[in-house]
This record gives sequence, C-alpha cells and structure tokens, in this order.
Amino acid sequence: MILCPCKKCDNIYWHFREVVYEHLIVDGFIRGYKKWTFHGECTYSGTSSTINPIYPDTDYHQYVRQDDMEDMLRDAFNMRSHGEQSFPPDFIISEDCNITGNVFCEMGTSAPNEEPNEEAAKFYNLLNEMNEELYEGSKYSKLSFCIRLFHLKCLGGWTGNSFTMLLEFLREMFPFAKIPQSCQDMKRRIKDLGLGYDKIHSCPNDCMLYWGDQKNQQSCHVCGKSRWMNSNTEDVNTDEGGAQLRKKPVKVLRYFPLIPRLQRLFMSSKTAESMMWHNDQRTDDGLLRHPADSLAWKSFDSKFPSFASDPRNVRLGLAADGFNPFKIMSTSYSTWPVVLIPYNLPPWICMKQSSFILSMIIPGEKGPGNDIDIYLQPLIEELKQLWSGVETYDVLRKENFNLCAALLWTINDFPAYANLSGWSTKGRYACPCCAAQTCSKWLYNGKKFSYMGHRRWLDENHKFRFQRTLFDGTEEYRGAPEQTVGSEILFMLKDINFSYGKMNQPPITQKRRRSRDESDDESDEEDDPNEAELWKKRSIFFELPYWEHNILRHNLDVMHIEKNVCENIIGTILNVDGKSKDNLQS
Repeated sequence: MILCPCKKCDNIYWHFREVVYEHLIVDGFIRGYKKWTFHGECTYSGTSSTINPIYPDTDYHQYVRQDDMEDMLRDAFNMRSHGEQSFPPDFIISEDCNITGNVFCEMGTSAPNEEPNEEAAKFYNLLNEMNEELYEGSKYSKLSFCIRLFHLKCLGGWTGNSFTMLLEFLREMFPFAKIPQSCQDMKRRIKDLGLGYDKIHSCPNDCMLYWGDQKNQQSCHVCGKSRWMNSNTEDVNTDEGGAQLRKKPVKVLRYFPLIPRLQRLFMSSKTAESMMWHNDQRTDDGLLRHPADSLAWKSFDSKFPSFASDPRNVRLGLAADGFNPFKIMSTSYSTWPVVLIPYNLPPWICMKQSSFILSMIIPGEKGPGNDIDIYLQPLIEELKQLWSGVETYDVLRKENFNLCAALLWTINDFPAYANLSGWSTKGRYACPCCAAQTCSKWLYNGKKFSYMGHRRWLDENHKFRFQRTLFDGTEEYRGAPEQTVGSEILFMLKDINFSYGKMNQPPITQKRRRSRDESDDESDEEDDPNEAELWKKRSIFFELPYWEHNILRHNLDVMHIEKNVCENIIGTILNVDGKSKDNLQS
C-alpha cells in the first residue's frame, strides 16, 4: 500500500497501487504536488543521502494529517522505515532514492508471498481503521475517534456502563457514523495499540501466587485453600443447558509488565529524547533539583560505572500504599497500587501522573502487610532481567541497544515502610535507621512509646546536651548511632525463616513484649537486643544484586511529614483542643 496523491486522498490515505492508479485517472493529482516527498523524492545535503521532505510553495500543509495517528502507530509497533516517516511499511528506499516495491521491511516478512507476522497484522489492521472515515466527508477516522473518546473516558474517570450509554446516544444522534456498539467493542478496536496486563491468581490468604512453576496448581500448598470461589465443585461447572461455565478465582493480581513499557519510552519519538535529559540537559551546579543531583544517585553511579556509562539506562523509584476504592462508603476494603517513577525524565515531567508506570494492583479486603513480597515477585523477576539488559530500539539514534534499569529506592508512609523493608516500625525499636539503638521510653498512663534521644546528633559541646531540666532529666554524652548498611543487614538475615500468609503466622508476641517494656520501671537502660530478632523478614528487594549497595533504600513520603507530623507539632505548641499531644495521659 502507498499514500494516494489524488485530490480526494490528499496523501493521507493508504491504498494498493491499482486503487491509486484508478484514483489518479479519475480525480487527478493534487495541485502543487511537484516534489514527491511522500513517494521517495529527496534532496541531498552535501554527500549525505538522508531524506529531507520538500513542501511545495503552495499551502501544502493542509494536506498533512493533523491527528498524528500514523506516527503513533509506527511508534507503538516500532515500524519506522528508513527515511521519511510517511513511507508505507512495505517499501524501502534504494540508494538512488527511488521507491522499490514488493520488498518487505523488518516489520513484515522476508518474501512477498508470505503472510505478515502477528505484529504486522495488528499494525495493518489499525492502519485500515486509520484510513476509514468515521462518516463520509469526516476529518476524523474511526481510529482517531475511538482514541480521542477513550482518552476522555480515562481523564474523566467514566465508568464502563456510562461510556456505553454515551456511545448508544451518539449512535442514535448520528446513525450514519461508524461508532462502536459499546465500551468493550471500543476496547477491542484499540487494544493492539496499548500495553495489556496479566491476571495472576493468588491465594486468598496471601500465601502464594499461581505463577511460574505453580501456575497450574488448584489449591495453595501452604494453607490448602482453593484458588476458586466454589471449592466444593469441579474445576469447570455446567449450566442447565450443558454449557461449560468458567469458575471465578478468589483473588486476582493485575500485573502490568514493565519491560515493554520502558521499551516504548525509547521507541516513541515523543519521549525518547526526554529519557536522556538527566545527562544531556540537567544543570549540574551542586544544587539539588532532581534525583540525579543526590548522593544516592552519584553513589550508585560510582559503584556501577558500566551501568552509568549509558545515559539511556533507566533509574526507577517505587511507591506503594493502600486506599479504599469505594471512597466515602463504609465498606472496608484496601487496594494497593504499586507505581514506578522513571527518574530519567526532567522533574516537571517525571512527577506528572501521565509519566507514572502502574506496575500492579493488589486487591483484598485487608492490605497485604508483610506478605506484599508475594505479589512483588513478577516485578522483581523483571528487574533482574533489566539489570542484565534487554534489546531495545532507540528511535532517535535509529539503533538497537541493551537497555538496563535499576530500582533506586521506595517511597511510602511509615507503616508501609515496615512492609517493604522488613523492619518493624512499631514498639520500642521503631526507628529503622537507629534500629537497636533507638532511644524510647514507655509512657505508663498514655500507653504509648515516646521517642527521645535527639540530642545525640548535636555537636559534642552543644549546650542542649547538658541542659537536664529542659529535656528528660539527663545529660547526653552519646554520639549519633551508625546506620546499618545493606551488606550488614543481609548478613544478619541470612538464617532468618519467614512464612508468608495470613494463616501461617507465629503467635502474637506484642503483649509479651509490652509487658516486658512496662516492667522496666522508670529506667530506659536495657541490654542491647539481638538486632536480627527485630527484623520481621528478609525483604524481597535484597534479591536484586545491587540493592544492598543502595545507600538510600526507603523514603518517607512528603505528605505524611507535612500533614501529620507538622500538624501534631503545631497543635501541641498552640494547645489546639483535640490536636495537642500534651494531654493528661502523656
């Protein structure tokens, strides 16, 4: 197929040669189309044979497609030809800049009589949709109409049912237009453009995923629970008419593969250049404007110079937290999205919602807690693969390269910090940085721990260190505790055994621990505990070969620090009723 230069098609629509020939006989050429830039005619700059489109002196820009659908299709399928991007996919340009037909590019097949491969077939199908008018005389194609409308659905948060009702109304108003029947019908039309997700069944008690070698198991090998809602029936039920009915799984993880999403960032001409902003355009003057200016980023680069040598390699952050999707309803439910942030992008882009990469959605009436590692397994496997590298096409440099990616840190609130790191953020040793050297005091009336000892970070001769009455009645001579590095944590946890699953946990020891704390009278002096016993688990992130070398593995999100901590401090200082922590119990 080639672009048709007749007066009606305006070099917008693709047709077979015979059809183009007929159009030109009947309708004639576009006026002013003398430089055949859409059909291989090119100009030379010096000795270079690159193609530079030359537009006629007339207002020829009116003939160029405005919706950019063709560029989007070629980016999505990595099917750009060698030269002017409007060339048809089954043509290449010979050295004398003449169009050579019947030669299939890399997206097609090796011989003219073979059928296109699966990816090429999807591309041609969408190309036909792009060619077909929404109605006669419309400036929109079926494909552009579907994409624009579905984009509005996503931005507006419309439900599938409301979207279907809108489509039904539009079909009543415009019966002559080729409008999809329903939301599902529209999804089927444009699904080949997007990147899908995998449904992975999981144990309702969060013991395991039915994934990998355990994909075909029918029940959990840890707790024995069935993966299906009706565990007393056969795997396949039948209705009254004898038709087979598929059983529903109890719990489903929706996982969005990471590798194709990172590859598309470099396959798309719209985003490929921005993915190297941190190296090419960032101002390096010692000020902290971007994660690339941070000590953690620079430390990682110095530890792994081969990774840092290619600025296209991707640095990622991971954010996770739970929320109730039912909003103000009293229904108790906790859905956990896991989101990845690509830090290669400039700061005004990487923190936009459109740049976030949704990695997975963990369902459940209760949060996964420490069992979140079970659900992170597919992501960790992809991150391991990305550390070795995957072949990716760079649309800017017109070359394939080995794309690597690394996870620098996580971002979470304090309870989720415990779930992702494995350190308990409750009790006497709640601080994950101070660990066993956390300075805490049990408040007998308030029934809470109070965390003191902040004077340890002051200079040795600071006056606050010696002011007993203004603090806790003691003078402070201790230095700041040393933070435990990743390799030390790995050594401590090498023999730890942790069983995943809600039904497979050891007896609760919190009451015993609290009674021990209360028996310490008024003294904070206590023998140093075995730090290895204070860890709840060995975090799955330590399976990444570089994780132990990250100097900043976990971050607390800004919102909780700005709102909760600051609000409590101000409420206490101003003695706001109901907000002050300086109450009778404390």
